[in-house]
Amino acid sequence: MGNNETEIITNDSFDTVEEGASFAELFGDEQLTVADVGSVVPGTIIGLTDDFAVVDIGDKSESEISLSEFKSDGEELEVKVGDVFDVFVEKREAEGGLCLSREKAIGIKVWEDIARIQEEDGTIQGRIDNRVKGGMSVDIGVPAFLPYSQIDLRPVKDLDSLIGQSFDFKILKYNRRRNNVVISRRAILEEERKKLREDMRDNLAEGSIIKGAITNITDYGIFIDLGGLDGLCHITDLSWGRVSHPSKLFKVGEEIEVKVLKFDKDTDKVSLGVKQLKTDPWSTVEEKYPVGSKAVGRVVSITDYGVFAELEEGVEGLIHVSEMSWSKKTRHPSKIVTVGDQVEVAILNIDADAKRISLGMKQLQPNPWDLVIDNYPVGSIIEGKVKNITDFGIFIGIEEGIDGLIHVSDLSWTERIKHPSEKYSKNQVVQAVVLKIDRESERFSLGIKQLEPDPWQQVIEKYPVGAPVEGKITNVTDFGIFVEVEEGIEGLVHVSEISKEKIATPVGMYNVGDMLKTKVINVSAKDRKIGLSVKALSDESPEASYQDYKKQQETAGPSTIGDLLKEEFDKEDSAG
Repeated sequence: MGNNETEIITNDSFDTVEEGASFAELFGDEQLTVADVGSVVPGTIIGLTDDFAVVDIGDKSESEISLSEFKSDGEELEVKVGDVFDVFVEKREAEGGLCLSREKAIGIKVWEDIARIQEEDGTIQGRIDNRVKGGMSVDIGVPAFLPYSQIDLRPVKDLDSLIGQSFDFKILKYNRRRNNVVISRRAILEEERKKLREDMRDNLAEGSIIKGAITNITDYGIFIDLGGLDGLCHITDLSWGRVSHPSKLFKVGEEIEVKVLKFDKDTDKVSLGVKQLKTDPWSTVEEKYPVGSKAVGRVVSITDYGVFAELEEGVEGLIHVSEMSWSKKTRHPSKIVTVGDQVEVAILNIDADAKRISLGMKQLQPNPWDLVIDNYPVGSIIEGKVKNITDFGIFIGIEEGIDGLIHVSDLSWTERIKHPSEKYSKNQVVQAVVLKIDRESERFSLGIKQLEPDPWQQVIEKYPVGAPVEGKITNVTDFGIFVEVEEGIEGLVHVSEISKEKIATPVGMYNVGDMLKTKVINVSAKDRKIGLSVKALSDESPEASYQDYKKQQETAGPSTIGDLLKEEFDKEDSAG
């Protein structure tokens, strides 16, 4: 109703009336006539005009009531001639007519009902009109206040959805003088829930399957209203598969079927399960996924050591990083797959008791080593980029998963290479000869020096035993002198082959860079050695051979920085 009801409740004539007062208390014990002022009497509609309804209450004259008191919110006329309504006699006009009100009659009746319902602990029906501060406004015949806490058993997220709906309510308190009524829907729901709880205690059993509505979702599970009791379904009991968060599977308000796992009647705690409604998939995993068979899985997790793939709900297998690719070079699994990818896998091993399955991806791809011998026969020449450089050689990329090693000893026939990085750099393209392929050990041996003929094979012909050889001294040690007979080919004049007389060391007697005449005394292409001798050149005395060498050096002039400095010092001494 509206402002008229407020006027009735706050009318000065009722200010001193106690809450729940009866008509007798309101108007006294005096017997009222039909037309007594302040009475509520039945009135019959005997006529209708554009603005008024003509009402007969049995008085000496008819009265009029504005049609606005008979119209609903939709402005539809609610009355017709012959209808009977309770009306309130407000006053008698000077000319004898009566002033009547239908709304005030309704208001008085509503307050009587409110008092009676509260006393009897009954319920009253009302329609939620709108939101107000702290709650909702409800039309129960007069405006009533419904606090937020009294709307439902749990907080309502969408309050606007309640507007326009009708419910039964309990009257918590009222003040007629202030036109104030506080009502509750929660009180009714709690009474209903209490009855349901008692019934559920008697009937709920472990193993039973029931339906319930989800009331809350947390990190560790979901709470379900079973219609009297709340139960918890832990995250581990939601699915046989991996669950990152319960909200990924369910929503608040959703009705689901659950199985009672445990019920404690003393504490009313109920443990529920959803996955228990289905058979444990691991009970049939060996029949569905025999070792050696193929399957398709979805990548659900990636770790440093591999990835987990879900074959079906609740069944996950591990693809170890070593089973993802034939390549020996370890790559992080995230470089090969991403979460959510569908991958084809081979079943390698199953331990149903431990709920473990080993999977492989590379087994469904050709092993490059199975074809390598046919593709790269020994003696063939390949070309590739330098992928890695080590102290003992360089690795060349042949194809995905296969690298070839060129050992430092196979880089050059003649050069002394201390470290391969002296001549080669990463990503440099080089050619090499296939030397050996070990399929079992997965080793691929290559050589660069084999691209050219071995110069030592010609040494025997070019430098036969007894042939005179002249070369440059490359090193002088205590045990002998190294002489380069041609580029990359060195011979050794052992200390015993310098002179017929015993010499402790040639160091100091010969200089690096000097030319020296010798004779070949032995040759070994296999050992890559040439034995040279100075004393075998002639039968001259050792002193003559050494003096011949000194004379040769004097004729040639100074050949070292030390000789040059000595020559300069000698010139300065002569000038002085």
